[in-house]
Amino acid sequence: MEQKSRTADEIAERHSSLDRLYGRTIEWMPYATLAFSAALSLLVSEPPLRSHLVTLGLVAVTAAWVYAMFTRIPSKEDASPTRMAVYFFVMIALGAVLVSRDMLYFVFIVTGFFHAGLLRPAWMLPLGLGAAAVVVNSPIIGEVSVENVTIYLIVVAVQTVAISWGFQLTEKMERLNAERHEALKARELALEENAGLHMQLLAQAREAGVLDERQRMARDIHDTVAQGLAGIIAQLHAADSSGDETERRRHLDSAADLARDSLAEARRTVRAIGPPTLETSQLSEALEELSARWSQSHEVPVEVSTSGEAKPMHPEVEVTLLRIAQEALTNVAKHAEAGRVGITLTYMEDQLALDVRDDGLGFEPGRAKAGAKHGYGLSAMRQRVGRIAGSLSIESESGRGTVISASVPAVPAAVADA
Repeated sequence: MEQKSRTADEIAERHSSLDRLYGRTIEWMPYATLAFSAALSLLVSEPPLRSHLVTLGLVAVTAAWVYAMFTRIPSKEDASPTRMAVYFFVMIALGAVLVSRDMLYFVFIVTGFFHAGLLRPAWMLPLGLGAAAVVVNSPIIGEVSVENVTIYLIVVAVQTVAISWGFQLTEKMERLNAERHEALKARELALEENAGLHMQLLAQAREAGVLDERQRMARDIHDTVAQGLAGIIAQLHAADSSGDETERRRHLDSAADLARDSLAEARRTVRAIGPPTLETSQLSEALEELSARWSQSHEVPVEVSTSGEAKPMHPEVEVTLLRIAQEALTNVAKHAEAGRVGITLTYMEDQLALDVRDDGLGFEPGRAKAGAKHGYGLSAMRQRVGRIAGSLSIESESGRGTVISASVPAVPAAVADA
C-alpha cells in the first residue's frame, strides 16, 4: 500500500514539476523572443541608425508593457480575464508595429501562441490565436494579389484551428489526468480503510475464536471424557457389587475400555486446541498434513489440490480455513460413510476459497438444525467464516454426497505485521 501511495505521489510531483517548468517558460518567453528578435535585427538588417533607435525604443516599451501587465501578476490563472485580454491584444499590436518595421520580429509574435492559452473565457482562445497568426504570417503576403492573400488566409486559418485544437486537447488530457489521480488517491484511501476493517474483523475473530475453543473443549469434555468417566464409575460399581467372577471381570474390562477411549478423546481435544502445523508451513501444506492424518485414522482416501498462486495469508484467515476443513472432515467421519474425500484450496486476487467434497450419504441442509446430526458443525463453520467477512455454502442431497464451500477475504500476512 505504501508503494502504491509513493507511486501516486511521485506521479503528482512529476506533473507539478512540469507545470512549474511550463510556467517559468511562459514567464520568460516574451523577453527571450524579444531580445532574440532585436539581436537578429541589429545583426542582419541595415536601416538608418535613427530607425534602429526608434525600433529599440518600441522594444523597450513592449518589454515594459509585458512586465507591468503580465510579469507582475502573482497568479496568471487567477488574473482578471479583462486584464489578460488587454495585455494580450496590446502586446500583439506592439508586435505588429515591430514586424512592420522589421519582419524579423515575427519571432517575438510566437509568444502570442503560448500566451493565448491564458485568455478566458474559452471563446477568447481562437481570437487570440487568430490575431497572433495574422501578425506572424504577415511577411508572407509580399506583393498583394488574390493568390497571395488566399494563401495567407488559408495559412492563418489552418494555424489558428490546429493550435486551438491542440490547446483544447491538452486541457482535456490535463483534466483526465487530474481525475485519474483523484480516483487513484480515492482507491488507495478505500484500500487502506478496507485493510483497517479487515484488521478489526480479524481481531474480533481472534477473540471469538478463543471463546469458541473454550466452548468446544467444554462440549468435547462433556460429550466424551465426562461421559466416559461416568461410564467407568458405573462399571466399577457394577463390578464391586457383582458376585459372579465372570460378570465382575466383564465390568472391569468395560471400565478399562472406557478409560482408554476417554484418554484418546482427551488427547484429541488437546491436539485440536491450536493448529501447530501453520507455524512452520503454509496453509496448503497444513491441509495435506491434516488430511493425511485423518485419512490414515479413518481409512478413507483424501485428495488435496491447490490452484492459484499460494502465498502466506493472515494467521486468522489460515486458521479459519484449516478449522473449516477439520470440522468438515469430522462430519464426514461421523455421518457421511464416504468412500472418498476431495479438498481444494483456491487462491484468487481478493478471495481465498476452500471446498471439501465427499461421496457419502449426503443430507438435506435445509432440515439440519443446530445441535442435531449435522447442525452444530455447520453452524460453527458459518460463525467462523462470518467473523472475518467470509461466506459458507453447503450443497448436499441424500445419497449424492456433500460439498462445503468457504470463501474468505485474501488478507496477506503482511497486514498482520503492519
